[in-house]
Amino acid sequence: MFAELRLSDLVDIAIVASLVWLAIVWFRTAQARMALLGFSAVAVLFLLARALDLQLTTWLLQGFTAVLALVLVVVFQDDLRRLFEGIAVWGLRRGVPRPPPDVERVLVRVCFALARAGMGALVVLPGREPLERHLEGGVYLDGRLSEPLLLSLFDPRSAGHDGAAVVGANRLVRFGVHLPLSTDWDRLGHGGTRHAAALGLSERSDALCLVVSEERGEVSIALDGQLQVMAGPEELMTALRRFVAPAARRPRAAGWRSRLARVGTRWREGVVAVGLATGLWYVAVPGAALEAAGRSVPVVVENLPEGYELVGVEPPEVEVRFEGRRRDLYLAGANDLAVRIDALLVQLGRRTFELSLEQVQHPERVRPLAISPPKVRLSVKKR
Repeated sequence: MFAELRLSDLVDIAIVASLVWLAIVWFRTAQARMALLGFSAVAVLFLLARALDLQLTTWLLQGFTAVLALVLVVVFQDDLRRLFEGIAVWGLRRGVPRPPPDVERVLVRVCFALARAGMGALVVLPGREPLERHLEGGVYLDGRLSEPLLLSLFDPRSAGHDGAAVVGANRLVRFGVHLPLSTDWDRLGHGGTRHAAALGLSERSDALCLVVSEERGEVSIALDGQLQVMAGPEELMTALRRFVAPAARRPRAAGWRSRLARVGTRWREGVVAVGLATGLWYVAVPGAALEAAGRSVPVVVENLPEGYELVGVEPPEVEVRFEGRRRDLYLAGANDLAVRIDALLVQLGRRTFELSLEQVQHPERVRPLAISPPKVRLSVKKR
């Protein structure tokens, strides 16, 4: 098989493997994984029913699968939209809006000052992906970010203190914003509505959310569907700098090392993707090539007259040369192939029968070309 590989085939496999890898990673991060697993199970059952020629099951699942395809689009519309947005963002090489160092220091000081004062806060730092469809309400401000401004917005007497403040570079774009809530109670733990909002947005986008708990006086971050409590200002500063680091200019070698490191964390998905892509290539490319191959096919005697008993067939198997696609020749099982002989003329004394291609039982997608030997002899006796 691999002796037929060309450079174009390697490129073909690499592209398909990349797409499969992205699909696997997307599946693992999708919000409705159980629904997707259920749809996959129905699809596999449909394919098995077709392969086993279960006509009633196939008819029933055929319409059901068409309906499920529409349901799949509805259920995963947010995940699919994010997937295509991610592809567009990757193609446009859009970077994270990088705030100046003084803004990072302001965010760290404000978060821990509010935590000490027992006041809650929620700050959103957008990533590469657009956020507009996830944000509701709020007031557009577009003011220069400063410590007094943030402290005044999250003062309990402020009208928008319960909502989120959205920061872009060194500007406070919007405040009092409502975010989608997470229902992942295991990750939320003892977190309240602010934590649910921060985690919900991080599940649907690549934004970084800073959360201040007014009850426990803790500062947490939500990123990539994970919620983490910050031990102190230094840890929060490190998290902020790590978040905006991809937007900074780095040496080319360091950039490639970073990309390879990120890919390395998904190496298992990569192995599965390469295996699936190679299998698909074998089925679709060399497996679709026409070729001829010989198979040993059993001789089946039918319609033996009453009063006669079959003793033996010489030879019991014949060599039949078939033509068809390589995968069809490979998948043709022993139960699919036979040479059938009508033995009715045994009662007239005939023992030698000539074989023709019309007597060969075979799958529809393969064609018999020749039979060797062209005759068989039956040994029979009267009862």
